[in-house]
Amino acid sequence: MTESLRLAPFAPSGVVAFVEATSGQTLNDCYQCGKCAAGCPLARASDLSPQQVIRALQLGQPDVALDSRAIWLCVGCQTCVTRCPCEIDLPRVMDALRVWAMANRRAAAQREVPIFHRVFLKSVELLGRAYEIGVVGGFNTFSGHFFGSADLGWPMFVRGKLKPLPQRTRARGEVAAIFQRAEAMRARECAAAQRDAGGERP
Repeated sequence: MTESLRLAPFAPSGVVAFVEATSGQTLNDCYQCGKCAAGCPLARASDLSPQQVIRALQLGQPDVALDSRAIWLCVGCQTCVTRCPCEIDLPRVMDALRVWAMANRRAAAQREVPIFHRVFLKSVELLGRAYEIGVVGGFNTFSGHFFGSADLGWPMFVRGKLKPLPQRTRARGEVAAIFQRAEAMRARECAAAQRDAGGERP
């Protein structure tokens, strides 16, 4: 079940300005029709529905959004975008909130998600592709779920679905260039998030 939002007087927020600038979306365009939540495949697993995340930002309560599991569980499937009558790109809003949270060292409500992101992307950065055994091993180690999915490993291995040794792609230079551009973009976004955080009210 989703939780009711606590209404409070609106306060200008550096988070809102950052989210709108980074995502390119105008949050006040949302009039809370609920079509995004009706189609969201992860709405039942989230503590806030997509429109509640938007509403929290509209009401000047970014902490409600930043402390929710919803921003970490969003998989960017674009269902909400296709259903939204105002064409608000909610996944980009969620991305901006995640960038803000990480740039300001805010603990993730669903801590396994950023761990998996880091491990998976590091595998692709080093090898040019995902090394499944390395990804699972790294995730289990850093998340503390040391034997998570262990029962699936052997059946996949004997069926040839898992390679014992990592394989490198030939286009590692191209992949490295992509990561360099992405890192430069992330550095700019994090710097903006930290700068805007200086204007936040305690």
